[in-house]
Formats: sequence, C-alpha cells, structure tokens
Amino acid sequence: LQASEVSPEGDISEHTFAMVTIRVVDLNNHPPTFYGENGPQNRFELTMYEHPPEGEILRGLKITVNDSDQGANAKFNLRLVGPGGIFRVVPQTVLNEAQVTIIVENSAAIDYESFKVLTFKLLAIEVNTPEKFSSTADVVIRLLDTNDNVPKFSSDYYIARIPENSPGGSNVVAVTATDPDSGLWGEIKYSIYGTGADLFLIHPSTGIIYTQPWAVLDAEVNSKYNFYVKAEDTDGKYSLAEVFITVLDVNDHSPEFNENIQEKTMIIGSPVKIEAIDQDAEEPNNIVDYSIMQADPANVFDIDQSTGEIKLKSYIRSLDIIHNITNNKDCIWSLVVQAKDRGSPSFSTTAVLKIDITEETLHKGPMAAFLMQTKDNPMKALGVLAGVMGIMVLITIMISTAMFWRNKRSNKVMPVRRIIKKRQMPPSRTVRMEWLKFKRPSNAAEKFVVEEDVKSLHNENSNNNVQVIPVPPAAPLPPPPPALAPRGDAPGWRVPTVSGSLTPKHVIKPPKKKGHSSTHNALVSELKMRFEKRNAAFGEPHI
Repeated sequence: LQASEVSPEGDISEHTFAMVTIRVVDLNNHPPTFYGENGPQNRFELTMYEHPPEGEILRGLKITVNDSDQGANAKFNLRLVGPGGIFRVVPQTVLNEAQVTIIVENSAAIDYESFKVLTFKLLAIEVNTPEKFSSTADVVIRLLDTNDNVPKFSSDYYIARIPENSPGGSNVVAVTATDPDSGLWGEIKYSIYGTGADLFLIHPSTGIIYTQPWAVLDAEVNSKYNFYVKAEDTDGKYSLAEVFITVLDVNDHSPEFNENIQEKTMIIGSPVKIEAIDQDAEEPNNIVDYSIMQADPANVFDIDQSTGEIKLKSYIRSLDIIHNITNNKDCIWSLVVQAKDRGSPSFSTTAVLKIDITEETLHKGPMAAFLMQTKDNPMKALGVLAGVMGIMVLITIMISTAMFWRNKRSNKVMPVRRIIKKRQMPPSRTVRMEWLKFKRPSNAAEKFVVEEDVKSLHNENSNNNVQVIPVPPAAPLPPPPPALAPRGDAPGWRVPTVSGSLTPKHVIKPPKKKGHSSTHNALVSELKMRFEKRNAAFGEPHI
C-alpha cells in the first residue's frame, strides 16, 4: 500500500509504502455433489442377477462424492435410503471427497420374483455446519431372473372319486403347480408314476388326470388307487404330490345263493340257514335281505330277513302237528326264497329250497347232530372225518417219534444170556478106550466150568433199574471117546480135556435153591445127548 504527498501545484513530493495482508475466509457455500464417469450425476443405474452372494460389491456402480468447501464445511455423512437391510454404503463419513461403494448385506431379499427393480437414494449431508447442506442421487438396480424356484403344487395331496365302469378317457382330477421363475424356467411339465398309475394318464401341460382308453375300473377288483404326480421345469427341478383315487361302487351285481341251497334237513326246534353273497364292494349294495316268496301252506315257516335263518312256526313242535297241517306224509317242503340287495336300483335272486323236516334223533350227541346237519352235504362230512383222522395219525407219529428218541438217548434193553468160555480145539488124536477109561476121573463134571456173565444177568429197562436174575449152573457134555490111547510113557502126549474146548476152572458155585436140581439134571441130559450126536456124526464109538 503506497501513500504520497501532493503539492498545491499537483506535484507529488514524497510518498511512503505499507504492506497490507488480506485473508479470505471460506464460507459454506457448496453442498456435497455426486459425480459419475462423465461429471456431476444424480442418477445411477445397474443391472444384476438376483441373489448375489452376501458381501459382494456392486462393481457396476462408479460413484464419487465431493464437497468443494474446506475444513469442517467439507465434512459430511453418506446414507442409503430405501428397503432396509439389503445393501450398505461405504464409507459412511467423508471429508472433502471419496469413492462410494455399495455392498450386499441380504442376498435373499434381492429376489426377482419379489422386486424386479430396486430403487434407493444415496444421501450426502453435512455434519458440522449450520447450513446442513445435502444432496441426493438415485440408485436404480434392475434384477435379472435365475432358476431359483422349484415348481410347487397347490396341495401336497389330491383326493378324487370316480364311479366304476366309467368309460375310458374319463377325467378324474386336475392337479396344478406353479413356478414363479420367468421364461422357460417357469414352464412346467406333468407326469405320473407309481404302482397304481397303470390305469391313468396325465396331460403334460394342463395336469388333468384321466383314465386310459382301455381301462375298466371295477370296485370289486380294486377300489383304491394311489400314485404320485410330478411337476418338473425345463431345468430339471421338480416337486411331487400324492394322488388318492377311490372307485365308487355301483350296484351291478345281484345276490347269488350257495350251491348247497337246493335241499336242507331241518330238525324240529332247530333252524336251517340259507346264504346269498353279493359281490358288490360297498354298502348298501352288498347287503342282502331274505324273504319267502312262496310256500304251501304259507303258515309253516318264518325267515330272518338279515341272517337267512328259516325255522318253523313256534306252535309246530312235532311231526304230528305237521301231518295235521298237510297231507304230505314224507314232510318234504318246497319253498321259493328270495335274496335282494339294498342298492339302487335293487337286484334280487330267487331259488327253490327243499326242506326235509324230521324230529330229533334218539341218539343224542354232537356226532348225531353233525350227521343230521351234513345229511345234505356228504362231502362236508367226509372232509371233517378226513381231517380228524389226519390229526390222529399226526399225534400218533409225534408220540412214536418222541418215544424213539427217548429210548435212543437214555435206554438200553440187554438180553439175559450165559457165556461159556472155550479153548481152541486141539488136533484130533486117536487113543485107546481102555486108557481113557483108566485116566478118566470119577467126576467128569468137575472138568467143566460154566460162568455167568454178570452184566448179562442184569436187565436194564427204561426206568434204569437193574434186576439180578439168578440162573442155575449148567453141566457140560461128556467128552467124545477116543479110538486109541497111547502108552503112558509116550513122549509129548497130553491127554486133552473132555471136550478139548472148555477151560477147567474151579469157581465158587452159588448155593442151590430149592427147585434147581431138576433144572440142573435136565441141562446135563441135554448136553450128553448133543455130545452123542456129535460123536455119531464123526463115527466115534460111544463111551
């Protein structure tokens, strides 16, 4: 800064200088501003696929924010205004300038089927200024669809009913499924499978289930069908639902009587029963009512409408009363009975029944009653008899098998026998009778020993008790007489025993009991006779 002195004439005589400093203080006169690639911008758009991973940065958005003021006037906050919890903005506080980043927080909320376009406002507002300048920018996110949904049926199961004998191709039920995905991903194709699906078809586009052209539905054969229906999109994603179909019974069968209805035997006081079967599957089509259509005279029999039991009137208690009613002496009556179902329309069947009326047999008992009841059906009696005989044979076999195994495991029956020990026969030699008579002992019986096998005398039976049976001793037979006898000094000569086969042995004989002597003598005599026969066979002389 210069100051000069000016004379009256206008001349500058003296001057001086001074330094002046001016400081410019910033005023808060600029709001925050958003910039794009081409300068300031207040609208940003992005196209992306639905359900991006959480934490992913929206890289298609290039946003910059700036405040031209200085210092505290350039400090501001960033905030994203819109559906909450889906995105967040970084940074949240800015000084002068920053690059704006938007990050995914909730991937499930970014759903094409819920929002095809997401719109937010990006807000920048000053923090420490009294003016609180601010600015906004629109952020528009357009979503692209992905095949993220499976087809879904309107119900988890479907219940349908169709009358039997419906013509082929009849509609049964329509199933519906939806897929919210767009384009080809939303197109659905229907199919059925399962063991009960053989008689049915489904339209692949409409979901209408109908019967096969050749199918015949019969409630008496099968009244319940169960199978699965499948809804599948073009990408292979599918869902299932269950279908239950009931075939409604139609009264298309008339009652049929049993084969043995033609003739019955009735004992006075006991009813006889007729039975008819209706092949229809459901009530009331298969409920049968019985009635007597014709009888002569008509006041003899009553019939139970539900059970088919026929009995005599209560006042008929003997054959004499029946004979007073009719001249039919053989007491065989013919009735026309009817079986009628309760369906609509109703069907009926009639049959002629012959009833042979008789009094109770004199031989009372279950067998007599059974024979009377099976008089009209002999095959039934034969079947019962064969069954009883078979059971008896089976029981006998079981008892015999049990006894056999019991005896085999624990019981042994041993016979009582005597054992005579023998020696080998020496070579035959010729001796003189005179020498044998000289050498022969006075008591030949002492040369023989009869031993009883103690074990053989024990009788073991099934009770495991042992009984000792005493056996009298038996005397041996006398030896055969030799033809010649050598000299007494002949070397190497040995006189054999009486038989040459029995071992001489002295044993302590058990005391004889009374009555054993006669048995002993008989045995000795028998042995002697056997020896004599043997000697005669060999041509040897008797002693």
